[in-house]
Amino acid sequence: MCLGDDPTCAAFAEHRLRYRRDMEPERRAFLKSGFVATGGAAALAAGGLSLVSPALAQNSARRLKQTAHYHLPANAETIHWGYFSKSLKPQVEIDSGDFVTIETLTHHANDDAERMVTGDPGAESVFLWTKEKKGVARRGAGPEDSKLGPGGGLGVHICTGPVAIRGAEPGDVLEVRILDVAPRPSANPKFKGLTFGSNAAAWWGYHYNDMLEGRKREVVTIYEVDASGDRDWAKAVYSFPWPGVTDPDGRDHPTIDYPGVPVDHTKTKRTYDVLKGIRVPIRPHFGTMGLAPAEADMVNSIPPSYTGGNIDNWRIGKGATMYYPVAVPGALFSVGDPHASQGDSELCGTAIECSLTGTFQFILHKKADLAGTSLEALDFPMIETSEDWVLSGFSYPNYLKDLGPDAQNAIFQKSSIDLAMRDAFRKMRQFLMHAKGLTEDEAISLMSVAVDFGITQVVDGNWGVHAIVKKAIFSERTA
Repeated sequence: MCLGDDPTCAAFAEHRLRYRRDMEPERRAFLKSGFVATGGAAALAAGGLSLVSPALAQNSARRLKQTAHYHLPANAETIHWGYFSKSLKPQVEIDSGDFVTIETLTHHANDDAERMVTGDPGAESVFLWTKEKKGVARRGAGPEDSKLGPGGGLGVHICTGPVAIRGAEPGDVLEVRILDVAPRPSANPKFKGLTFGSNAAAWWGYHYNDMLEGRKREVVTIYEVDASGDRDWAKAVYSFPWPGVTDPDGRDHPTIDYPGVPVDHTKTKRTYDVLKGIRVPIRPHFGTMGLAPAEADMVNSIPPSYTGGNIDNWRIGKGATMYYPVAVPGALFSVGDPHASQGDSELCGTAIECSLTGTFQFILHKKADLAGTSLEALDFPMIETSEDWVLSGFSYPNYLKDLGPDAQNAIFQKSSIDLAMRDAFRKMRQFLMHAKGLTEDEAISLMSVAVDFGITQVVDGNWGVHAIVKKAIFSERTA
């Protein structure tokens, strides 16, 4: 039977939509490898240890209408490539409490179009690029006349959206619950039942200037994932050195410098005996997810900031809840950069970049209701799971504001782990003092003995350090 992976089926579109909406996620190891509880609901069930207090939940619930469920496909009309913008027209407008199933495409799909684009109408419309036509012209926040192509590749992620939330205003907090994550099956009949992703060890990777063997090089590894979810690990299929590519407009790309360039595999040298016998645990998540910032009209999708974006934390997966400060009317939520798996640091520059579909619920918390709550002072993206609170520290908490008019260029020269660590420390100190009622001395001691600080990523311009604190620590605290 067609599960939305057989484009020759007469009911292909209907089956594909049904597959994404109606899969039973609890029966699939693909999703069980993520967080199995559903965000805020699970947190409340676990003794009330949630950022959303019962009183705040009640106040926010009063505004909820009868909830609706929307579906937002990924195609050339519904995505924006390489940037966030407060001027984008919403693809869908929803009320607080509504659900949206959103398809996302990896911007690396053209590394192997046969496996990740062919036969998929949405992906084909996005990645279309011939001498006569380009499906999505702008790729990045740079100028239209960039020598690399419109947008200049100053931002690379295919973002689906935005989703506007009615009534959202600056100063509010948007709660986004990730209820489900499903793989996007290959639509090529040759690869039925499989999903694929690409990992590029690229020039922006942390390793690039510290190579042991030979000259500097970019190497792409293609991974295979079981689209049914019965297998909770990925395996490498083959790798190839970036061959240097001439795009359909005649521009040369000796390095991976512009997203979505079609790779001609008649010119690549594939190595199939790669990572033999190694299983990579699946951690399905969204690398880029967040709201539009207020400081600039068009913002590079690569550096993360106070409204989220390219955080690249593998914990932003099924069962996690994100909290974002709203910066512009409508909030304007977009999601992309889907990953099948990633380790902390994303060291070589990318994860297993693999197209996914997520189902989200959006809850708006109004500024007037935040006084005295854990969310009152929230001015950065925060992750909540059934067991943890995870705070995101960056080299510059709001680089668009911190670095002035040239911020989108300067951030790539000024990041450091030291700055990101200090930001994570300060945010955790604020959280423990404000939300949990500790003194500064108590907070500092607790951070040293019970909080885990980790390197989120060192490849996104604005480097990241996350701080994780277990909810169970506070299970006996009454105030």
